[in-house]
Amino acid sequence: MNAIRSLLVFTWIVLTVIPVGLALVLSSLFLDDKKLWWWFAVPWLKGVIGAARLVGGVQYRLHGEENLPAADDMRRVILCPKHQSTWETFFFPSMTSHPLSYVFKKELLRIPVFGWCMGCLNMVHIDRSKRSEAWAKVAEQGLELMDQGKWIIMFPEGTRTERGTKGAYKVGASRLAVATGACVIPIAVTSARCWPRRSFSFIPGIIDVSIGQPVYADGREPGELMEEIERWIEAEMRRLDAEAYQ
Repeated sequence: MNAIRSLLVFTWIVLTVIPVGLALVLSSLFLDDKKLWWWFAVPWLKGVIGAARLVGGVQYRLHGEENLPAADDMRRVILCPKHQSTWETFFFPSMTSHPLSYVFKKELLRIPVFGWCMGCLNMVHIDRSKRSEAWAKVAEQGLELMDQGKWIIMFPEGTRTERGTKGAYKVGASRLAVATGACVIPIAVTSARCWPRRSFSFIPGIIDVSIGQPVYADGREPGELMEEIERWIEAEMRRLDAEAYQ
């Protein structure tokens, strides 16, 4: 039954991303990226989360939503979530009050339709093999995008981790926060409970998303700031998914 549910959801994703994605790419010739975000990207991403919930049995609980700045709050914001599956990359744009700009590896731009859409949405794509150039691009473009009212989202572990494990936390997000005066919002996500890493099969259940209080970068060092972010996320993960860490 779970295999059939998962097949239906992924079939829906593939069949809908093509017309929506092509419409977004064509519309990018006439519309700015904010309209593309709210008119095309967000409705489709909400549809993915809805399909996973209604068909795949993947529910979610949101904790600490009050810690997110309001829609009219123009402070610079960097979201720092735990990264366990693809689910959260679809979920966060569907629930934030500001458009998001992901920092991601440029190889994703090669994915037909989906990658083309990411290229049209004014995000920060980097070459991870060229670290100094990548950081310069993140710093310059990140500041510009935040001043346009967007929130930057960076996964501090850099890649998806297995349930119950911890990757190496990188200082890119905290370094950007120190350089731009942005606040960092740590987020714990137990998505591997329902969508394991490198899997195309859902496990019906509940994903917990816990949003921490903003951490401000004024007078902080990037390494020390990221250590605080890491401590909060990992402690919250153990609270939300204690079974996985036994």
